[in-house]
Amino acid sequence: MPKAKRPRDANERAKSIVDIATGEAADPVSEQKKVKNIHAAALGKLGGAARAKKLDPKKRSAIAKKAARKRWKDK
Repeated sequence: MPKAKRPRDANERAKSIVDIATGEAADPVSEQKKVKNIHAAALGKLGGAARAKKLDPKKRSAIAKKAARKRWKDK
């Protein structure tokens, strides 16, 4: 997939920004990022479930406790 680009000319860039802000045109750069994030999220969800199935309950509990300590450390 080719990388989406915004216009380099200042006037064309200003017009594209106005078009995006008013909803007349979609932002090609943000549309491209949305597609990548959807796929990355799907892969992340699959990876976590597969890893959790492989771990024994004791190890899974230790990982969860470590994560909870990190989350609550600053609070």
